[in-house]
Order: sequence, then structure tokens, then C-alpha cells
Amino acid sequence: MRVVDLIECKRDAKPIEPAVISEFVASVVRKEVPDYQIAAFLMAVYFQGMTRGELVAYTDAMLNSGETLALSGLSHKFKVDKHSTGGVGDKVSLSLAPMVAACGPVIPMISGRGLGHTGGTLDKLEAIPGYRVDLSAQEIEAATLKAGFVITGQTGTLVPADKIFYALRDVTGTVPSIPLIAASIMSKKLSVGLNGLVLDVKVGSGAFMKTQEKAQDLADTMISIGKAMSCDVRACITSMDQPLGVAVGNANEVIEAIEMLKGNAPGDYEEICYALGTEMLSIAKGISPDDARAELQSAIDSGRALEHMRQCIAAQGGDARVVDDYSLLPIAKDRMTVRAAQAGFVDSFDCEAVGKAACVLGAGREQAGAPIDHSVGLEVLCKIGDPVQVGTPLFEVYYNDDIKAKIASGMLHDALKISDTAPRHNALIRDIRR
Repeated sequence: MRVVDLIECKRDAKPIEPAVISEFVASVVRKEVPDYQIAAFLMAVYFQGMTRGELVAYTDAMLNSGETLALSGLSHKFKVDKHSTGGVGDKVSLSLAPMVAACGPVIPMISGRGLGHTGGTLDKLEAIPGYRVDLSAQEIEAATLKAGFVITGQTGTLVPADKIFYALRDVTGTVPSIPLIAASIMSKKLSVGLNGLVLDVKVGSGAFMKTQEKAQDLADTMISIGKAMSCDVRACITSMDQPLGVAVGNANEVIEAIEMLKGNAPGDYEEICYALGTEMLSIAKGISPDDARAELQSAIDSGRALEHMRQCIAAQGGDARVVDDYSLLPIAKDRMTVRAAQAGFVDSFDCEAVGKAACVLGAGREQAGAPIDHSVGLEVLCKIGDPVQVGTPLFEVYYNDDIKAKIASGMLHDALKISDTAPRHNALIRDIRR
């Protein structure tokens, strides 16, 4: 089938044979298809979606468009991972991976950088002096064997098709397509030979999925891909109507993640870590949720999870002393407090605006490849439902640039709504889909 015929079939919602999809992806990687035809295909998918057969073929073709990590030295271990669709203050991977690794499974985590209002796991970890996120396949295996987990970036040879498709999605308005999102995530995650995967699908004002329906659709789509490709996939749909935990930034989020491993964490952050970890261990060890949670608690209480974090940092070239000495992390030179202008109750956040304020400070990026300042960020001092008085601290801002701090502080003040009555409580874990 000619590429133009494939585009027309998808445009008109006609079925496409899986073999045709596979050959199309291979042709894209061989640079035989011009960008304008790839873009036309992506837009057609955006409007018409994909059948299950088409989506599995597309994901499999992307997965096999380059090398996959055999990780032969880990063949005797159950390989499980977690993926978040992105949020504000979401540093869960930094705590979760060592917690689960301390209980036996291995976690070869291929992660990404932040873009827009959401923070990136790799950006946070690079706040640790010396920490490398550009490991080769051999280094990924060695680090995982040493620490039980690794958190690194995508190697140059893994899933090259996704790099091509994503670059065009980013400039053609097709990023929000659920089939394209699902295939992008699953092809990268399955490239390391996972046996199990737990998804944290965020929904709310700070998430890419703004409605419960869309979040469930994305979760179910990825679960169906996993079933077709022999990977046990589960999904927790979690609220992102307010920042997760207290810290939003990079170095300060590393501190909060380490504090979780020491048994000191904000309640919402702890709840998410245990919910996702319970699902990961239940998959990996075939145990009940209660037993899985007890094992995770033991990993924290015994200090094993914290030791795995030390081992991972060292294995990836970082200074493991940061676990005990936070002064080794970058520190912003100034701070200011954003205070309430009225009394009442914290009613809601424009969570996306909070993330964008952190970007204005320099903690995130609006364009891929732009530098970030690991030392700046903010702390969320009040959560939804908290009572406040005039002058109550709402945010603490850590900054290096006075003008950026003034702009960000104004954004934060506007991002939080205070009402006269206490709002209704919304569950943090909205659904678990298997």
C-alpha cells in the first residue's frame, strides 16, 4: 500500500492491515516517508483513532524499530516498572523505585524530561552532583544489578521511531491523541523487556487528561496493549487537582523523595507511593495488596529502601552523600512568601498554573533542550480544605532572579482560590484498573 493510500484509509476510518502499519513505521525510520505525509497520518489518527489491531501493530513496530535491551543478566528477576502521565510535584519515581527494589523485583526505568508545566524525573535527578542519565545498555544492566533499579534516559538506539513521530506530534497539534500517547509510552516501556507495568494516570487541572473519562480511556488503551504484548499492566487513576506533596522544583523534590524513604513524607505523597508500590509488588510477587503494603512498609522501616537509593546514586555516578547531607544539592540564594489576601478555606488550585510558575522561576522548560535551574522552586504550604487567615503563608518561593520571582509569585497568588466554605473532599486515588 502506498503511503497516500494508508493516509486516505485512516482519514476515512477504513481498516488497515497490521502488516501495512508495520511497514509504514519501518519506512519512516528508513527516512523514506516525507514529514508532510507522516504529519497527515498523525492528524488522521488524531481524528479517527485506531482499531486495537492497528494500535498493537503500531506499538510493536515502534518497539522493534531499533534495539531492545535484552538485560540477560536480569533474566532471573521479575522486571516491573511504573509510568506517570505527568503532574506538578510528581517525584514519585524517586521514592517508589527503591521501595519496590528493596522487596525483590528489579526496576529498569527509562524516564524522561519535563516540558511545559510538568516536571521531568531526569531533571530532578540531575540536581544530584554527578548523577548520569545517559547510560548505555551495558551500564543500565550493571546499575540495575547493583542497586535493584535504574532511572535513566532513553538510549540513542531505543525506539527511534518514537523520536520521529513525537517530534512531529509536538508541532502538529496531535500530542493529545490517546492512541498516539499510549503507543509512545508502551513502546518505550516494553523496550526493556518488562514483565509488569503500573501506570499512574493523572487527571485534573494539573494533568494532560482533564476528565475522568479521558483518563480511563488512556488507562484502558495501555492495558489492552499490554495484554496483547504479554505484559501485565495495571493503572491507578489519581487526582492532580493540586500539587503532589509540598515541593515543586528539582533539588527540593529530591529532598522530599529521600525523606519519604526515611519515613517522613506528606500524607498525599505517601498515599500515592504506597498505592502504586502495592500494585507493582502484587504483579511481581503474586501477593495480596495487604501483604504487598506490609513489605513496602518493612523496606522503609528497616532502611533497606534508603540503602537502595544510595546504591543507585553511586551506580549512576552521583554523590550518594546527598542522602544524608542535603547541602550538597543546589540551593537558591533568595526566598519569599506568598500570603493569603483573604480569610476562608483553600477551595481549589489551578495546578497547571503552579507548574508554570515553577517554570518561570527556571525550574522547568518551555522548549526541549533549554537549560533549567535545579536550585529554584517552591513549596506548597496549604492544601485544598485548609483554613487560612489574612496573611497565612500559601507558598514559599525559592529564587535567583528578582523579576522572575515577582512574576511567579503573582501567578501563584492567582492560582489558588479561597472560598467562604470548606470544599467537598475528593479522593486522591480515583480508580484502579486492571
